[in-house]
Amino acid sequence: MTDSKRSPFADGPFDEYRYQVGDPVEVYCDHTQGKERIRDWLRGVVVQADEKMVAVQFQEEVYLTDGWMVPDHVLWCQQNSDQIREASRRKKTS
Repeated sequence: MTDSKRSPFADGPFDEYRYQVGDPVEVYCDHTQGKERIRDWLRGVVVQADEKMVAVQFQEEVYLTDGWMVPDHVLWCQQNSDQIREASRRKKTS
């Protein structure tokens, strides 16, 4: 029997995915900050994950590397990419 989340055709190098649905992450991508388009780390939330890929949704407008805006604000990354990392914790202000 296979786990419904895992592909029946390949065994991954680990049992758990690095990123899972609901995880806060940061992705190095093109996005809008204020009225300016920049390339920097942007905070988002994992909305889909499998053994190879992660879908991250953002509140801000994000762009593909060729300049097209992503209408659903979702970018896909490989699980082991250096373009995605765990989100740093935000400091609470009093």
